[in-house]
Amino acid sequence: MEKLLGEFSVGLFFWQSIIFIALLILLRKYAWKPILDMVNEREGKISESLELAEQTKAEMKELKSQNESLLKEARAERDAIVKDAKEVATKMVQDAKAAAKSEAEKVLVAAKLSIEAEKASAIAELKTQVASLSLEIAEKVVRGELSTDDRQKALAEKLAADINLN
Repeated sequence: MEKLLGEFSVGLFFWQSIIFIALLILLRKYAWKPILDMVNEREGKISESLELAEQTKAEMKELKSQNESLLKEARAERDAIVKDAKEVATKMVQDAKAAAKSEAEKVLVAAKLSIEAEKASAIAELKTQVASLSLEIAEKVVRGELSTDDRQKALAEKLAADINLN
């Protein structure tokens, strides 16, 4: 070490200093500025990326909030539609029941009227048959009574007496 320290040469020191300063100037002029520019550019890109990430995060929160509100609205609308559908179905069932009851009453009234008409027709026919039979019986009785001339004369006298009394 003494050898290194003991042999100090001013000329060598001078030339080494000049080479060192020249190297610093060259590095500053050709390498330092491009390196600093690249570092600054990279720093800018990183800052932009961080800002973009923050904006994206905020937008995602906003979209999530909007999606939740849309989902709530859709559920509320779905519930309203289901409720309306149930009400319409209930009303349709009630209307159908009322219509069926009304129709059944109409059919019942028509059946009663038909039965009454058939009954009246049957009674009228029965009366006609009874009257016809009565006339036939009366005719046979009268023929039997009037089969002889004496009986005809006696009936004619009796009828004439009844007419005179009235």
